[in-house]
Amino acid sequence: MVDTDRITGAARELGGKAQSTLGDLAGDRRAQVEGRFREAQGQAEHFAGEARDTLRDAADTAIDYAEDAYEQGRRAARHSASTVSHYVEETPLLALLVAGAVGYGLALLVHGRR
Repeated sequence: MVDTDRITGAARELGGKAQSTLGDLAGDRRAQVEGRFREAQGQAEHFAGEARDTLRDAADTAIDYAEDAYEQGRRAARHSASTVSHYVEETPLLALLVAGAVGYGLALLVHGRR
């Protein structure tokens, strides 16, 4: 997607070049200066449009990476939950003992030894 500043900047730059060239040919100092000023404005506008396009592309790329990371995280969480469910079904007593030990450890962390 091209920013409109790039298009209008290029048009203004071209118009400024034409005006300054005509001023050079006619010897009109005012037309030369105005033309060069318009040309500089057009260049600045064009560069601003390029900067916006670059930032927009970078933001789109960052969003794509974030969406991919989110999807990979979802898949990993789903796989982990499936794996834990499988182990709990296979060895329920061991799963109960591990859950109890984790609960006891958390209680010690939260309340400390008294």
